[in-house]
Amino acid sequence: MKPSERARMIHQRLLAFYGKPEWRNPLPPLDELVSTILSQNTNDGNRDRAFHALRARFPTWEAVRDADPDEVVQAIRPAGLANRKGPRIQTVLKEITAQRGELSLDFLSDIPTTEARQWLMQFKGVGPKTAAIVLLFSLGKPAFPVDTHIYRVSGRLGLRPSSMNADQAHDYLEQLFPPEAYYAAHLNIIRLGREICQARRPNCPVCPLQELCDYYQNLDPTVKTDGA
Repeated sequence: MKPSERARMIHQRLLAFYGKPEWRNPLPPLDELVSTILSQNTNDGNRDRAFHALRARFPTWEAVRDADPDEVVQAIRPAGLANRKGPRIQTVLKEITAQRGELSLDFLSDIPTTEARQWLMQFKGVGPKTAAIVLLFSLGKPAFPVDTHIYRVSGRLGLRPSSMNADQAHDYLEQLFPPEAYYAAHLNIIRLGREICQARRPNCPVCPLQELCDYYQNLDPTVKTDGA
């Protein structure tokens, strides 16, 4: 079976198992960029608490940009690594202003995806995952973000080479899944990783992808029925 065929089968199997996923309401691209920077090395709950605290403390992104760095750091404490993320956010906001003359990323919707991705990734702290999240969820552009869950699950399934790192996996998985599947496949694979294909004890007996999974096929027969 070709890798692209397997990817399509995985997508269809997860749609049948979980249904069509819906994420939260899309944020404006600049909001999504800041939110995604806050999400690095933490969970969604901590990210959201930090984001809402930041917006409650500062009425505009211009106010965040120009604020005392210590005030920004204090506002985003819930996200963790605040001493790193605060200056990073302010630096990105300042650089966007310097290049565009305003704090807005709306212009990215009018340029090709590849160009928009490269523009976002010029900033320190904005890697392939952060750029892809902004492109996919805020701008509706074809991108396939790879987080820790997708990286782990795609490796176990055998969708990607085991030696491939997470940054390389973005382009690779984008080639396997059809663009119209990016949104649903991304969210459903993350859900599978959180609920079933967990890092320490994957619950293989209840997984809907057993027939398509290299990890499962290589398990001891007793583990396949008793749990991994």
